[in-house]
Formats: sequence, structure tokens, C-alpha cells
Amino acid sequence: MKNPYSDLPPKAFWKTGVVQTDKVHWPELFVPKFTISADSAVATAGSCFAQRIRQALADEEMPILDVEPAPAAVQGDLAREFGYGLHSARYGNIYTPRQLLELLQDMQKDAVHKALIWERDGCYVDMLRPNVEPDGCASVKEVLELRKQHLARLRELFETVDVFVFTLGLTEAWIHEPTGRCLPVAPGVIAGEYDPKTYHFHNFTHSELLKDLKAIRVLLRDIRKGVKIILTTSPVPITATASGDHALNASTYTKSTLRSVAGEMAMKFKDVDYFPGYEIVTTWARENPAYEANQRSIRPEVVAHVMAVFLDAYGLRNAKTEGRRPEPIHDDAEYLEGHDDDLVCEEILIEALHK
Repeated sequence: MKNPYSDLPPKAFWKTGVVQTDKVHWPELFVPKFTISADSAVATAGSCFAQRIRQALADEEMPILDVEPAPAAVQGDLAREFGYGLHSARYGNIYTPRQLLELLQDMQKDAVHKALIWERDGCYVDMLRPNVEPDGCASVKEVLELRKQHLARLRELFETVDVFVFTLGLTEAWIHEPTGRCLPVAPGVIAGEYDPKTYHFHNFTHSELLKDLKAIRVLLRDIRKGVKIILTTSPVPITATASGDHALNASTYTKSTLRSVAGEMAMKFKDVDYFPGYEIVTTWARENPAYEANQRSIRPEVVAHVMAVFLDAYGLRNAKTEGRRPEPIHDDAEYLEGHDDDLVCEEILIEALHK
């Protein structure tokens, strides 16, 4: 007797698509909506995990856009400390869609905000990019000038991008009451001081996130009509929650909501796709553990597997990296602690400051 499932391919069934499949290459897990060529201008942004995506694409010699490259005298770890080479511009980690939306709106209006500056030990810190000048600036004027330069570079970025890869990281955020702006890190973590009259906690809902992502798509298309968007969800659990809930519940809410809204965007728009890196990492069908001893940092070989699936789907791996799946490089102490020493991530500072 025929039924709607009779002629479906193996990927449609849990047994053949998950249990019995190749869990390294994950055939047919990701079938892209659109193509990316070796000449496509790609830009990346998002949470800490977005840095992994950028590096994987750079390793394939893709033309990754970088409109704020490091000066010749600032290279290596020092460059990363100052926010160079992490993403396609020095915007730091963008954890929520609201952050990105407000950044694009500032870029359009060439707007800088004197109220969005923290003072720390006689120096001044941009609230919206608190980690890109680790020593702070000498004056408010310097902060504003650097931000204006940054916004000008962003215009160049989004006028030339062909494919924009945005990794969704958090639903929880802190809002600056006087301006209504969404901050990338809580006050008092890098600079500033928490005052409940000045800052409030907000946990974005599915409807809010969807509205923001739709607005982001409109703004990007206004600047670059043919731009394509690839959304991913970071598989890294949250560090801490200010929601009042247990960290496990809060992390599940965050990741499931972000995954859901990314999927809805991909269903609604032909120029938006979703890459299931989150699923590859978090599935309980994995034969080997995805996370290190801290149950948060992702093992390097798993990151390599995730990016191999992405690159293979687009046919982007070059001859030098074809088939290469690097083993983790760390000593035992690093492994047990689960350090991500090559990532710059403000969120983990919350845990470091916990008493």
C-alpha cells in the first residue's frame, strides 16, 4: 500500500539518514540553495564561533572581505587582541541580531553616540566594541573618531559583499536604558559599572529575533541588491544566564530559539540559507564526543568536520586541504580545561569574574 513516505530518499528517515549514515561527511545534510564560487566576496560576523567559519574559509584561500586589516606592525596575537582578523571588520563579536541591526542603522546614518562610552581607569571604552581597544582610548573624542572610521569601512564592506555569513549566538542581552541600545557584553565585565537604573536585562523572543533578521535582510539588500545570506547557530552553550532560570534551561531556550528563527528565515526567503553546523555538533547520534571536558568548548577535530561539510557542499576545498581533517593541538592541561585560546570571546569573561 502506497503512502506519502514510500518513495522518500534515505535522508528523510532517522535510521538511514542519521543512525547508518557517514557521520563525518553527513551526505545530503546540507544542500545549498545558491552557489558560492572561489571568486565570491564573503563576509562573516556573529558570535565567537563565527571566527571559526572565517578561518576555515580563509584556509581555502577564499576572498574573505576584511575592510579593517591589521597594520603591518600589528600582527599575530597582538592583532587579534585588538580585534583584527576575527571577522570582516573590527566590530567584535555580534551576539544578537539586534546588535547587527543597530550597527547597520548607525552605518546608514553615520551616527555615533557620546552616551555609549564607558570610563575605565582614566581611559574611555566604546560600549558597542569594548574589546577592540583593550587599553581604552585617551579621550571621548578618540572613541568617537575611531567609531566614525569604523562605520565608514562598514559601508565599503556591505557595498561589495556577495555572501554574508552570520552566526547567531545569544538571545540574552543587556540594554542601555538612556539610548535603548543593545550591548555586546554586560556592564562591569570589561568596563563600566552595573546600575539597574541605567541597564536592564532582556531575553529576546522568537518574534523579536525574526523581526530583526527581516529588517537586517532589507537593509543589506538596500545596500547590495543581490547579496545572499547564510545563517548558522553557534553550538557553544551559554556561559551564564541572568534570566533567573537554570543555565541548562536557559541555554536550551537560547539555542533552540535561534535555530528556529534561522530556519524560518531560510523557509521564507530564497536568498537566505541555513547551514546546520549546530546539528552536526550537538546531535546525540555522534560516535565521538563533540565537546571538551568543560562541556562547552568544541573539540578542534569536530570544528574541522563541521567546516568540511560546509566547504564540500559548495565545492570549495582546494587541493592543498582536500581530505585534511586536523587533529586537536593542545596539551593535557588545556584539554581538560577546554581552552579556546585562539578565540576572542567576551562572554567567557563573565565566568572568569564569577566569585
